[in-house]
Amino acid sequence: MEHRIDRIKKQLHSQSYKLTPQREATVRVLLEREDDHLSAEDVYLLVKEKAPEIGLATVYRTLELLSELKIVDKINFGDGVSRYDLRKEGAKHFHHHLVCTECGSVEEIEDDLLEDVERIVQNEWGFQVKDHRLTFHGICKQCQTITVNASS
Repeated sequence: MEHRIDRIKKQLHSQSYKLTPQREATVRVLLEREDDHLSAEDVYLLVKEKAPEIGLATVYRTLELLSELKIVDKINFGDGVSRYDLRKEGAKHFHHHLVCTECGSVEEIEDDLLEDVERIVQNEWGFQVKDHRLTFHGICKQCQTITVNASS
C-alpha cells in the first residue's frame, strides 16, 4: 500500500498538488476497499473513522481532484449515484463492469474487450480513442439461480 501511496503522491506533485493528510486518508480508504465501488458518502464514512475532523466537502473535493488527475475513475451505473474506483496501476484503459439489475452487485472485467472496436473507430472515423467505459446491465448468475429455484 505504501508503494501505491508514494506513486499517487508523485502524481499529485507532478501537477503541483500536495498529498495532504485529508487526501491521504481518502486514498487509503480507496486502497483498502479497492474491490468496492464506493460513493462519496461511503468514502466519507470510512475516512471519518480514521480522521474524525474531516468534512464531507473535503472528501468530495478530494475525490473530484483525484478524478481530474485520472487517479480514480468516477462511475455512474445509472442509479444517480457517482462511485469512485481507484485506477489500476499501469492500466491503459478503464475496466468494464457487469451490474446486476436485481441485487445491485457489480463485477469487474479486467480484459480490454474493445481493442477491435477502438481500431475500427480510429481507422474509419479518424478518432483517436484515449479511453472507454463499458457497463453491462443484466442479471448475475446468483440471481438467475434464485429466479430459477423460485419458479420451480
